[in-house]
Amino acid sequence: MSLPSSTRARLFVVAGTPSSSLESRRKEGNFDLELFSPAKVNLFLRIIRRREDGYHELASLFQTVAFGDTLLFKALPASATQDEFASSFTSLVTDKSNLVLRALDLFRRKTGKTRHFQVYLEKRTPVQAGLGGGSSNAATTLFAANQLLGCPASDKDLIEWSKELGSDITFFLSQGTAYCTGRGEILEPVPALSPSTHLYIVKPPIGLSTPAVFKALDLNALSKEDPRALLSAFTTRLGKGEPVPPSLYVNDLEPPAFQCIPGLKTIKESLLSKGFAAVMMSGSGTSIFAMAPPSLPASFDAAAFAQEMDVDVWATTFTGRPENDPRAWYPNPHA
Repeated sequence: MSLPSSTRARLFVVAGTPSSSLESRRKEGNFDLELFSPAKVNLFLRIIRRREDGYHELASLFQTVAFGDTLLFKALPASATQDEFASSFTSLVTDKSNLVLRALDLFRRKTGKTRHFQVYLEKRTPVQAGLGGGSSNAATTLFAANQLLGCPASDKDLIEWSKELGSDITFFLSQGTAYCTGRGEILEPVPALSPSTHLYIVKPPIGLSTPAVFKALDLNALSKEDPRALLSAFTTRLGKGEPVPPSLYVNDLEPPAFQCIPGLKTIKESLLSKGFAAVMMSGSGTSIFAMAPPSLPASFDAAAFAQEMDVDVWATTFTGRPENDPRAWYPNPHA
């Protein structure tokens, strides 16, 4: 499978740029709470083994970035018997399989609360991109429902409950930097990495399902890098705002994804030719992120690259939840 051609203009934006549709919703609705729903990148992703239950054991350093979606919430009157959900992404399913609605149902079931909500999702994070957009939306919804109903659940409760919805959801309820193992649901807190770390996220106009990537995975061709050694290198260097050697950006899902879509490798090679030292696919793709050294932003023409390679490009930074305040969520770059 190769990258499809596209005739539409490709996108380059600074990740915090607000949209006109979000501004309209803010004016139209009397919402009680607005929250940012960040995307994530996997700074490294090691596949350890295939488990007996059919899932794969992984070890990965997850990091939230200041690029993502915005969710608006309003508690409906006590007489309401169902949630109201709308999104700027018209192709998003809005039945009970939607992760936002599933998160609200889970919260009610676990807490015994019966309140329903109106939710608007301003979607920016692309789907099938390896950026955790849907998982982040679900985590943000759990946090919002808890806040609007007086915090009947602890952070620990939300983390435990989130495991019923999906693996990556648990991560977004962390502080924004975490070493994740198991299927991705076992969290080990990691000190915050430098928020001044700049990167570009690049997404071609095609998605790739996680099952398809794992189907193409060759368990005999996995990296031999020790994930604990990788974790130490990343936290030591990026914690100080220092670059990490390119060889340590390891993603065991990148080769099978490149096998499924060879054009992804072309995008990576093109970014490397532009002066980026560290370029890697995030998660199971198809997004690729490029770490920006201090001298690069002035010389890299992101808008031209978006047109040249027929990709969307977002410039962003690391982000995280404020420490020592369990009621604080991720800072909203779209506020």
